[in-house]
Amino acid sequence: MADKRIYIFDTTLRDGEQVPGCKLITSQKVEIAQRLEALGVDVIEAGFPISSPGDFQSVVDIAKAIKIPTVCGLTRAVKKDIEVAADALTYAKNPRIHTGIGTSESHIKYKLRSTQEEILERAVWAVKYAKSFVEDVEFYAEDAGRTDNIFLAKILEAVLKAGATVLNIPDTTGYCLPDEYGAKIKFLQENVKGIDKAIISTHCHNDLGLATANSIAGIQNGARQIECTINGIGERAGNTSLEEVVMIMRQHPYLNFTNNINTRQLNPISQLVSERMGMPVQPNKAIVGANAFAHSSGIHQDGVIKKRETYEIIDPLEVGVDQSKIVLTARSGRAAIAYRAKNIGFELSKLQLDKVYKSFLQVADGKKEVSDEDLTEIIEKVNVVSTEYSK
Repeated sequence: MADKRIYIFDTTLRDGEQVPGCKLITSQKVEIAQRLEALGVDVIEAGFPISSPGDFQSVVDIAKAIKIPTVCGLTRAVKKDIEVAADALTYAKNPRIHTGIGTSESHIKYKLRSTQEEILERAVWAVKYAKSFVEDVEFYAEDAGRTDNIFLAKILEAVLKAGATVLNIPDTTGYCLPDEYGAKIKFLQENVKGIDKAIISTHCHNDLGLATANSIAGIQNGARQIECTINGIGERAGNTSLEEVVMIMRQHPYLNFTNNINTRQLNPISQLVSERMGMPVQPNKAIVGANAFAHSSGIHQDGVIKKRETYEIIDPLEVGVDQSKIVLTARSGRAAIAYRAKNIGFELSKLQLDKVYKSFLQVADGKKEVSDEDLTEIIEKVNVVSTEYSK
């Protein structure tokens, strides 16, 4: 099977910034956009231009600063939205307007107070109007995850004829199970005439913790773009995590998916986004969390020291982390103590290690973590001389 190119659409600066308290100023958005370009993303959703003068200016400045990725502006299926987005994208070398409308029964009946027929007309009109400004038009069927597949196929076929180049199938509420979402993408592949002329995109939310799994199920069934954010930030429980889907593709090469991401930039950009948004990354976050490559259990530590791959499927260097961490706790064993002791200049014999270990446990039982300074003090108390001074 030939390699299948997956386009990475980053919406950190749009969906990610919708998190309460994560507002960025324009200069910070440009800084992150430039780092996203260096990371190798294919599309940067720069913002929702109609939402505020500040967001409009941010899209303008990002469009000016970015040279390679497509720069995208979000709109509703509203005339003024589309006009303002087109204006904001004037300087973009590769502009895209991302327009759409709710398609589920809940959105049509309660949010939009409309009918399927009217929604279909508005969707087609919006794509045609956006197409009058830019060639690249992405259509989103909001709440596609809960939309009837027959109607979803009907509206996608109509917007394809109207000129849509990308079809976004959002699981807006994070409701779908992976097999359901994958089956939806497969259904569309098989039932939308002309769909081979467009790129199907996933846009999954994490309300049930399934955003990454759903995105992978999507590409396994024919989607060729994943919409995601750095650190998985986004509305409510967040969006699909960019670093997770990228590393899943890398760790499972038999799937034959490829992307242009420079994975060694993942940890640095994760830290940048966290710092600029004031949004800490949970320590146990996959790939970029502080504990992603940390080991405190004696059994795990012994295995990693002997051969890293015993407990790590990813080389930390691949994602921009210097090395694995052997964290000394009351659960650590002799192998970890000997390893950390050697790192700070002490080569322990078996007898010395036994003495140090006994003292270590007394200290470790009263602390969450034993530092290098603590370990040095323990070793010196049992009269072990540093190799630095014994030569």
